Amino acid sequence: MSTTIDTLYDDFAFLDDWEERYRYIIDLGNNLPSYPETARDEAHRVRGCVSQVWLQTDRGEGSDPVLTFKGDSDAHIVRGLVAIMLLLFSGRRASEILKIDAEDVMTRLGLDEHLTPQRANGLRSMVQRIKKEATEAAPATG
Repeated sequence: MSTTIDTLYDDFAFLDDWEERYRYIIDLGNNLPSYPETARDEAHRVRGCVSQVWLQTDRGEGSDPVLTFKGDSDAHIVRGLVAIMLLLFSGRRASEILKIDAEDVMTRLGLDEHLTPQRANGLRSMVQRIKKEATEAAPATG
């Protein structure tokens, strides 16, 4: 996936209406790498989502490891939202993930106004899960 969060902002600004943006989000989800069947289980399921959402975390080495996420959903639009969260968080150091304001990103993209409350809550559940993983992996501060 060659899209970055900055190109996502630009693409959203270019698209005229929300129907086009929804199609774009669905396309992002369609371009997600395949998710391992063995990780479609309770341990990887994100709780708090109405749709089925799975998240797998690979933790790099060191005291402030890079976290790489894979995700999937059984719903097209939610799969696209998973793709956006992976763009935002995957491939970053744990300490960096903890500093990212996902609510601000959702506001900048207009997702806070155009998602159903259930989808918005599901997205927040995914962010909480990612932040929890980052907290567990981040260096202790004292």
